[in-house]
Order: sequence, then structure tokens, then C-alpha cells
Amino acid sequence: MSDQSTALSRRGVLRAGLAGAATAAGGAALAQAVASNAKPDPAITEVQDWNRYLGPGVEAAPYGKPSKYEKDVIRRNVPWLTAGTESSINFTPIHELEGIITPNGVCFERHHGGVAEVDPAQHRLMINGLVDKPLVFTMEDLKRFPGRFSKPYFLECAANGGMEWKGAQLNGVQFTHGMIHNVWYTGLPLSALLNEAGVKARGKWVLAEGADSAAMTRSIPMQKALDDCMVAWAMNGEALRAEQGYPLRLVVPGWEGNMWVKWLRRLEVGDEPWAQREETSKYTDLLADGKARRHTWVMDAKSVVTNPSPQKPLKHKGPNVLSGLAWSGRGSIRRVDVSIDGGKNWRQARIDGPALPLCLTRFYLDIDWNGQELMVQSRATDSTGYVQPTKDALRKVRGLNSIYHNNGIQTWLVHANGETENVEVS
Repeated sequence: MSDQSTALSRRGVLRAGLAGAATAAGGAALAQAVASNAKPDPAITEVQDWNRYLGPGVEAAPYGKPSKYEKDVIRRNVPWLTAGTESSINFTPIHELEGIITPNGVCFERHHGGVAEVDPAQHRLMINGLVDKPLVFTMEDLKRFPGRFSKPYFLECAANGGMEWKGAQLNGVQFTHGMIHNVWYTGLPLSALLNEAGVKARGKWVLAEGADSAAMTRSIPMQKALDDCMVAWAMNGEALRAEQGYPLRLVVPGWEGNMWVKWLRRLEVGDEPWAQREETSKYTDLLADGKARRHTWVMDAKSVVTNPSPQKPLKHKGPNVLSGLAWSGRGSIRRVDVSIDGGKNWRQARIDGPALPLCLTRFYLDIDWNGQELMVQSRATDSTGYVQPTKDALRKVRGLNSIYHNNGIQTWLVHANGETENVEVS
């Protein structure tokens, strides 16, 4: 057999293999398109520069970075939501990510006094107040303390989706739902440190204080502190990033992100909540009658379709994969349903990977799109039986004054050309 005929034979095998794989996955239409494309593709037939020339060694970038072709996968902010660099909100590009773990470099973050650059050798964690034995730990002390563990948790700002209370405003899932990230934290149970100090019987609350210039402080009920809170110094296997509280932060699983105090330097035990600035002037839920709900810490079950979405429109007719994320601060995600007609009909999505408690969960739904207009929604059900509500259902109870704890169902309108926008259905 000649070299030319051998090459032709290999092309035939490759074409048949692609078609077979696509058919096996249920993508018969896609397989037919691949198999019938007889026009030579220069990406295959032409020698590319990366085939021709030597590339740089890894030594040129001792700390790895994403490919230059992924340069748009970045955190973004909304100018009219940002007071300045010293008080900023930076949103995770959840439409560009796969799986459930957020890469450290694009994790959502919120700071109130700029990013503190703390020398770990000079950092201390003090425990005082209603304790038998006030303590001060260095970072080395903490890393030698028994009980170290790692666990994945989502962190979500209470204001995630908050701009949508009065209607669709932000045209991008990164901006409507990107105040969230999900990483593996490594550290110690907060209970171990409190038990070492000895909490007095009157000690019912813990005040967590940050070392940043804003001195961020929040009151934590003792029951939660002793349950599953942790002090963490690592995320996804490496030290916390500076904007994530390096060298030490509090982790409060399932509860609003503002309570996850960064640059953690002090834990004071007391007998009542302190009513700090971030617990009174902010992070309370203003109701229609002017009263405010307080101590609404738990993040209720929520989900969102990330693809398609305004930043990730549909580009091809035929087989497509709808993808999204779901989470709950009360447990794990038991089920996700998806509608493409604005909630008239629902199909159960496929949950991919583990559905872990207090952790993001990925879901998929294979669809065949013929160019018709779609109204895409998702609805999560968690392990307690709680079902994600519509925005209208929330508004009937909560009014329009709040900017916090909006876990209503999100709707994306997909137009005939694939472009997608943020809309609401009644």
C-alpha cells in the first residue's frame, strides 16, 4: 500500500471513529455533520507553528499560568457597584469553568479596606473573652496543632443576585451569580481551638475580627462555631491568596460569605451578639413594611444555568450541552430540574460527580436545538426537601427592598440566533 493510500485509509478510520463516538453519545446529528464534511480542514492538513518550532521550557514560568488563549477567563467587576479599589467586588467567571472546583486565581472576592498584605511570621490569632485560658497562636503553632483536615465548601455573598430583586438588570451570569466560589480548604476545626481555650458556660457567641484596615468583624453563634467552622490557611492545596485572607481566614460553611472573616486575627467569646457595622447597617434583609430581618445567615438552595447564558450564547444548531451549578447551605443537592419553555415543562438534569454537602454541584442536560426561542431555567431541590422558589414567590413574602438572599429561579431568553439575555417571566 502506498504512503498516500495509507494516509487516506487512516483518514477514513478517523472519520468513522468520530462518527461512531458521537453516535454512541447520542449525537447522531453531530456525527453526520462530521462524517459528511469532505472539505479539507487547514487546521489538520497544514503544518502549524507549534508543530514546526521549539517552545519555551517550563523554567520560563516557574509558577504556572493559564494558556494565553484563556486570557478572557478572569474576574470582573461592575463599575457602578464598586466604590473604589479599596472597597470592591470581583465576580467569578462561572460561565467559563467546568466541574465544581474554582481555580484560585478567579475566585470571587469582596474587600472593604483593600487587600491586606500580611507577613505570616508577624501574624497572630488571639482567643479571649469568656474563656478559661486566653491564648495567642502563631501560624507555626496552628500548623502544628492536632486535627488538620481538608474539605470543599462553597462561599457565597449574601448579595449574590441582589441586583435582580427589582427585575432583570445585569446581563451576564458572571454578574448575576458570580459572587461565589468553591474550593478545598485546609485548616483546623474552630472547635479545637475554642476547646483548648475553654469556653465558659456564659459563652454563647464568638466575635471574629479581621486584621485588615476595615477591621471586618462578625458575630458567630457558638453552636455554629463548635459545629463545622474552621480556621483555614490553604485553598486548593496552596496557601490562601492575599485577597482571600492570607495567611488565615474563617470558614463558615453554608452561611453568607461576609461572615467568613479574612486575615483572621482575633476570636472573642461573649454572651450576646455584638451588632457590628456589617450586622446592622448592612447584611440585614429590609422587608416591605420597613422592618429588617436579621441573623439570616444560611444560603438557601439555589441553581443557575451557566451555558447557555448571556456571556455564553448558543453558537450551533443541533446537539448542545446545557450546563449549570446548584448549591445549598442546608445540605446537599438532591435533584435539579431544567425547563426550556419558561417553567411550563421540566426535565430532570444529570448531576455530574459527587453531590457533597455545602458544596457546588454540577449538572448537565443534553438538548437538540433547532433554532427555536428558548426560555431556560433551572430549579434545585436539596437534601432537606426544600425546592428553589420563583422570584415572584420570594417577592410576595419579602417585598422589593432587600438586596440580600435572592435565591429565585433565573431565566435566560435564547433568541433564534443564539444570543441570550437576562429576562423574567411572570
